[in-house]
Amino acid sequence: MYQVERKLWWYRILHDKVIRQIKAGFSTDQSIRILDAGCGTGGLLDALRQAGYQNSVGFDASTDAVFFSRERHLPVELHNLLDIASFHPGETFDVIICDDVLYFFNDEQIRHILGVFRQRLRPGGLFISNNNAFPALRGTHDIALNISRRFVKSELADFASQTGFSLKRVFYWNFLLTIPIWFVRKVQLFIWRLNPARPVHSDVNQPPNWLNALLLRILRLEERTFREPPFGSSLFTVMR
Repeated sequence: MYQVERKLWWYRILHDKVIRQIKAGFSTDQSIRILDAGCGTGGLLDALRQAGYQNSVGFDASTDAVFFSRERHLPVELHNLLDIASFHPGETFDVIICDDVLYFFNDEQIRHILGVFRQRLRPGGLFISNNNAFPALRGTHDIALNISRRFVKSELADFASQTGFSLKRVFYWNFLLTIPIWFVRKVQLFIWRLNPARPVHSDVNQPPNWLNALLLRILRLEERTFREPPFGSSLFTVMR
């Protein structure tokens, strides 16, 4: 999974977006304290480290993810997001990142998590979160990972206002590939429904190099062309 996070077109774009928002908020200050809450195998922490942000820490609820992160000497601990208040008690952060994790939780749990994040942020701090978008894009990936929901802009805006955040930006991305993704996932679900007993797997994997490079170029083009696309398969949020 770590190699996928380093090379896969989607992760590379996501990591760039996160780092760009941090730079916009804190200019050249690379000493800021950053928390990656639900860091997985540490791909983003590694990208932050390579970008010069050495004062970063993360946690994840998966023992395997923590093991792989520590193998690469990343400062990652085993911890549950719902118990975020007990992670490094009393410490505050300039930036808290929580990518592709909130979709495992219900509304009440999300409000709790965001409320604690707000308390743990320093004045002027940023909360950055990426999440999957639109229930219509549900596929076997969601089933395999027990993903319970997909979001639209208004939901993230409501969560921000309910937990005392100021919503800085919220926008969809992966716009140019959304229709192909929708079609593929409808086909996936159709095939799965013919035999729901068969195992399903995540579709996050490394494509051939030529295809990975092509998809990366398409997303780079999208970033240059659309500041806030009308829709997309992912939803990026920045709160202050």
